[in-house]
Parts: sequence; C-alpha cells; structure tokens
Amino acid sequence: MRLLQSRRLSLLLAVALLLFAVQLVFRLIFFFGFADFSDNEAATFGALAKAWGIGLRFDARLSILLTMPLLLLMVPRFHLLEKAWPQRIAVGYVLLVALLLTLFNVFDLGHYAYLGIRMDSTVVRFFDDIAISTSMIWESYPVVWITLGVIVLCMLVYRFGKGAISQIFSAPGEKLGKWAVTWRCFLVFMVAFWTSIGRLSDVPLRWNNAFFTGDPEIGALGLNSVLYFYETMDFSEARYDIAQVQAHYDTVAEYLGLSDSERNSERLNFLRRVEADKQAPFAGMERPPNIVFIMLESLGASRVSAYGNPLKTTPVLDDIADNGWFFEHFYVPVSGTAKTVWASITGLPDTSTVKTATRNPLIAHQRTIVNAFTDHEKYYFLGGSAGWANMRALIKASIDDLHLYEEGSYTEPRVDVWGISDLSLFREADKVLRDIPKEKPFFAIVQTAANHRPFTLPDDMGDFEPDRPDDETLYQAGFKSAEQYNAVRFLDYNVGEFFKMAKEGGYFDNTVFVFYGDHNNRITITPHMADFYEKLDLDGLHVPHMIYAPKLLPPKKVEDAVSLVDVLPTVAGLFGVPYEYAGLGRDYTKHPEGEERYVFTQTADKRHPVIGVISKDWMLRMQSSGDKAKLHKLYSEDSTADHSAANPGKAQHLQKLAKGLYESSHYLHYHNVEESAAGTGQ
Repeated sequence: MRLLQSRRLSLLLAVALLLFAVQLVFRLIFFFGFADFSDNEAATFGALAKAWGIGLRFDARLSILLTMPLLLLMVPRFHLLEKAWPQRIAVGYVLLVALLLTLFNVFDLGHYAYLGIRMDSTVVRFFDDIAISTSMIWESYPVVWITLGVIVLCMLVYRFGKGAISQIFSAPGEKLGKWAVTWRCFLVFMVAFWTSIGRLSDVPLRWNNAFFTGDPEIGALGLNSVLYFYETMDFSEARYDIAQVQAHYDTVAEYLGLSDSERNSERLNFLRRVEADKQAPFAGMERPPNIVFIMLESLGASRVSAYGNPLKTTPVLDDIADNGWFFEHFYVPVSGTAKTVWASITGLPDTSTVKTATRNPLIAHQRTIVNAFTDHEKYYFLGGSAGWANMRALIKASIDDLHLYEEGSYTEPRVDVWGISDLSLFREADKVLRDIPKEKPFFAIVQTAANHRPFTLPDDMGDFEPDRPDDETLYQAGFKSAEQYNAVRFLDYNVGEFFKMAKEGGYFDNTVFVFYGDHNNRITITPHMADFYEKLDLDGLHVPHMIYAPKLLPPKKVEDAVSLVDVLPTVAGLFGVPYEYAGLGRDYTKHPEGEERYVFTQTADKRHPVIGVISKDWMLRMQSSGDKAKLHKLYSEDSTADHSAANPGKAQHLQKLAKGLYESSHYLHYHNVEESAAGTGQ
C-alpha cells in the first residue's frame, strides 16, 4: 500500500480491503455451509464461478461505499493524520462498521437457513412479533456459539484494523508534487468508480444480474446481503391498479361464472349469490354434520406417502387419502402460513407485495363463507398466539361470533415458541368440542404449528417413537434432517390421536374433516415427485388436501387442479348453504366435466413475483408485469419448454387469466367486505 506513497490513500485502501475481507468470510460461510448445489443441474462450474464474480463485485462496491466517510479525515490542509484523535475515530469507525456487517450477515444466514432466500425488506414482518421471533431464534439456532463467533471476528478486525491504521498514521509523511498527487488520486478514483459500477458498462451491476441462470440458489450466491436488502427497501406498495382490473374484468368474470345480471365492468362487481341447494349431500339432514378444518403446518405434498414419499411418513393421512376425497393436484396460491390463513378464510390469494395481508389493518374485516354456516358454532384453535402476523384481527373481525382459543387458553404446558404441542392442541380442542351439546353442530379450525423450526418433540409424545434413518435415505426422500422427518411423522401421529379422541367424544361419525397444508418447508431433492414441481418452483405450493367423512362421503380421487381458495366454496356446496361471495374460489364439484380447470399461483419474491395459472397438465408462468410468459406442458419430457408457439390461443387466454386474477386479488383485498363487495370503482 505504501506504493501509493500517500498515507491518506493507503488508509482508504486498507480499510476497504479489511471490510472486503469481512464480507469474503461470510461469502465463504454461505457457500460451504448454507448453499447446497449437489443436485442442482444448473450449478455448473461456469455458473458458480460467474455467481462468485458477481457477488465479489457487489462486496467490493459495498466496501468502497462504507469507506467513503473516512474521506473527511483526508483534507490535506487540516493535517489530521498528525493528530491522535482522528486515528481513534478511524479505528472506532472500522470496528463499528465491521460489527454491523457481521451482525447483518449473521441474520442473513439465519434467514436463508429458515426460508431459503436472502434477507430482504420483508424481514420487518418479524419485528411485528418480536417476542415470538426472538424465541424462535433462540430455540432454533446456536445463539451462544454464534455470539462467540461474532465476538472473535470483531476482535480480529480490531486487531488487524488497529495495527494497519496505526502503522499508516505513524509512517513518515512524504512530500508529493501536484502531478504526483493528481495522478494517484485520479487512479484511485477511477478504480473505486468502476469497482462500484461493477462492470465496464453504462449500466451498473444490479441485483437482478445475480439471477442470470434463473436458478434462485445460484442467484442467492451472487447477491450481497446488505445491498440486496437496501434495494428492496425502496418499494412502496400500491393498493391496486384499477385500470388493469377493469381491463381483465370480463376474463375473470367468466372464470368465476358470474351471471349476466351479476356482471358489471364499470362498478367491478365480483359479488355472486349462490342459492341453497336442496340436492346437496348434506342438505336434507335434520342436524347437519360438524366441520373441522385442520391446517397442517409446513406440510408439502412431497412429504406425504400418499403423494409418493418413499419413507411411508404418514400412514394416518394415507388412510384418509384412501378413504376420503383425495386431491392430487392441490395448490396454495402463495406460500406462507399467514398467507394461507388469509386465503383459506377470504378466498383471495394474498398477493401483498411486502407484508402479509393479515398485517394490513385497513383490510382486516373480510367477507367469508364461514359465516354462511349459520347453524354451526364457530371455533378457532391454535397452540400459540393469534397475534402472530396480526391473524387475530382477520379471524375475529371476519368470522362472526367466533370462539378463539390460543396461548393462555389452555392447561397443557407450552413447549416452544409456537406454544403448546400439536398433540396438546388436539387434546385441548377435543375437550371443547366433545362438551358442545350434541344437537348443536360446530365449525372448528385447528391450526397446527409443530412441523416447523425448531421441530420440537415434546416430553409427552404419547406412544410415538422417533425414527432415525441414515442421512442419505433422508436426503433422497426430501428431508434435510431427522428432526424435520420426525416432525412430519409426529404431525401424522397427532391426527390419528385426534381421531381416537373424536370417536371417544362421540362426534367423529358426524364430522367432515378437511385437511390442507399451508406450504412446504425446505427440501433436498424429490425424485419421487414429477420433475416440474421443482423445475417450475411449485414444490412450495403443492400441498396435501383431503376431505374425510367415512360415514358420510364415499372415497373419491380428484385429479383436477384445485386451489386453497376453492375449499370453502366446495364445502359449502356439500352442505347446500346459500351464501354471497366476492372471493376468487369456486366449488370444484360444479366445474364442467371435460373442461380444463385452472387455478392461480404466485412464486418467487413478493416484489417481482412470478404469477401463473396451472391445471392438471398445463401451466402458464410469467412475470407479474406480463413479461416472459411461457406455456409449459407439465408431464412432457422437458417441462420447462415453452409451448406457446404451438398453442397461441391457449397461451394468450391464460396470460389474460393469470394477470386478471393477480390484479383482481389486489383489488378485492380492499373490496371483499360487506359494504363494498360489489365494488366501488374507486
């Protein structure tokens, strides 16, 4: 560095290199400890090398930006390098920045381990529930060891940083001529400028360059955690685009089956009235059956034996699939627990671009078909707090006369951040349900949570016995750990125990049980599933769904694509209850036979989502802007190939439908309420 013969420039270069080294440490940790490219066909040596190059350029950019404040110490006429206090400021600044960089990258690694994506501005949702988020971090990660690692790294930064800075400050100054100063400053400026730009182009390196392969894992390697987070912070969510809703209204109205009298493109009416159906399976019963919805936390279809998992993880759910209505191609519209709660109640995909819709206080009161079951007493059970993601506001505001049971309502002990165990949750729910007068039907929703980090198995597990297959066997079946595997098995066991309780309580035979997963969690590989689930980023949306009432409904295998938003309309159709509805779900049993049935999907990040519509055999995917549309034939030899040219009419129609459902969902977040469900056009 003394080659520059300038203490000021040497100081800047030393600090920039030190900060770059800190980021390099975390990039190496991410690559070797968190990224998994072992079975990623896109992860060629060339692709990984390019991602590394992009990532290192981002790191260099941030290093330069963080070094710039030290320019204040560089003013020649003040001779600050001859004084002691500027040295202390420089050392303190470097240590502070290194500490903040370290902490930020630690959180980024934890975020990636948890969700499989680099940390972006949506992480602020965890601060809405800081107590739960903190508890989950403590119970899921080795916080003490991480803290010690942070301390050690900061000590090393302090030692080397102080040594380098002290050496530069103590070196004798050299008198340089104007020309010597000029060319040195110009050289350093140009290197810093082009390093910050990131490439020799008039367009600077941007975060989307990291996704050059389209593969999210390779893209994650090419990102800088701090710069990527900053990029996502400048987004401000718009409510909806009224022009886009109007432009696609006719397409969506046709999809929803609105009658001519119900359609109104000026007022944007989505409200339809479904009349009572006296021919429905349960319509003629003197006392209608009970209804129990069971949300299966983090349970993707690839985890379930009935969908092909080779480890026979779910014998109870397998029996339900064999003897109930089994939905082979069932999807949640958007991945996430709070988003599934929202969609299951409202019938709307949660297309919110930053926070979940449940956290928006302006739209908490939603219209829901649950209220159409006027004869049923309403119950909601969850083991933790309903304040998480502000779900309580949606649940309590939207479901009339609801009895909400949550953390603090139970006598069973709390086992981790998510409250009581699922086994305890079922026991507590059973205590309530069996005490309801037999002549009074009930509608209960049970939201499980234990199949989730930290994958706690409680002390009281009944007669459940954990299993420990070898790592390779687990890996080939999609599991990242034995804890994750046993959490799925324990969830299945708990469902079986709940059935035993229901039979003993006398309400099993007269209850319709409705099961659905809320999303999948991190997987390894899933060779037992069709390849398009991974290649088209659908493994997080494809979840199990069964309707089970062995004394009331004959078994049925449903091959059509069905969405979470269709569940309530379908169940309402079984009971024949009348209702008014402005959501985007449809009773699947009313779909014309032989006609392809499509449902909405949204994947990738919320800021620039990939939207689409999928049927049993086809899928149209595109950017939410409408760009890069591709029509995929799912069970073809190459499911990623674009068949738009061979099917132009289908591709064009499905593009309109996907865009229409996406834009209409935004709009209906604000208009799916009693007083404005018919639309205001505002």
